[in-house]
Amino acid sequence: MRWTLTIAGFSWNRRCNRKGNCAKDKFVGRHFFDRLPPSVCVMCKSDQPTTSITSTDAELATAMCQDPTRRALILTALATGACLASPQSSIAEEDSPGSNERPQKADVLVFAEGDHAGEVIKPQDLKTGGPPVRAWPKDPKTSVVRKGSRLNEVLVVRLDPAELDEETRSRAAGGIVAYSAICVHTGCPITAWVKAAGGDKDVFKCVCHNSEFDPRQSAQVVFGPAPRRLPALPLAADDGPLTVAATFVGKVGAQQAR
Repeated sequence: MRWTLTIAGFSWNRRCNRKGNCAKDKFVGRHFFDRLPPSVCVMCKSDQPTTSITSTDAELATAMCQDPTRRALILTALATGACLASPQSSIAEEDSPGSNERPQKADVLVFAEGDHAGEVIKPQDLKTGGPPVRAWPKDPKTSVVRKGSRLNEVLVVRLDPAELDEETRSRAAGGIVAYSAICVHTGCPITAWVKAAGGDKDVFKCVCHNSEFDPRQSAQVVFGPAPRRLPALPLAADDGPLTVAATFVGKVGAQQAR
């Protein structure tokens, strides 16, 4: 959820982590905290004009910046109020029947974030070579987006079909492949698209423990402690949006401890 709050004359409209660092919109640079419940960060200084700030606003801003505890309490109350006042709560959306179900055959994929969040992804929306985009499956019959479980989020990237191995090509739609966005090591979200530690190709990377996965080879582990490859989500695209061709291949999420 994106927040837009105005406090003491300043406005914030980005999701921020619990340490007070605003997350960037780009795929590279997002962190684990970006997947936690949203909070709000405070900028004690601003380049924006402050002529509209009242004395009460100024006192509030000063108190918030000088007293971290009070700042946290005030922001928590404001964020809670904003959530309760929202006419379309994300919690309500995620409670919709079917939102927790794993991707189903014939589901379409929609952008999970950014300016086009919720819009159907078409092949032409993706640039060959990446970067990947995060997506949710959506039931085309009920219009329910299956974002009730974080395990349903997928990474979608367009690659050169000639670079894909035979198994990967069989699940791709014109070079476009999709994999679970959740690392199979400890369940962190995969947030980076970087050069492989042992090569010159870009790969998925989980910054929690540095596991790397090559999407050209069925997301096999090419570096780090991850015990297995990322589950693949077979795709199809028949002159239209990207659709799910079959359910996940492999177990989604972290390996359960025994």
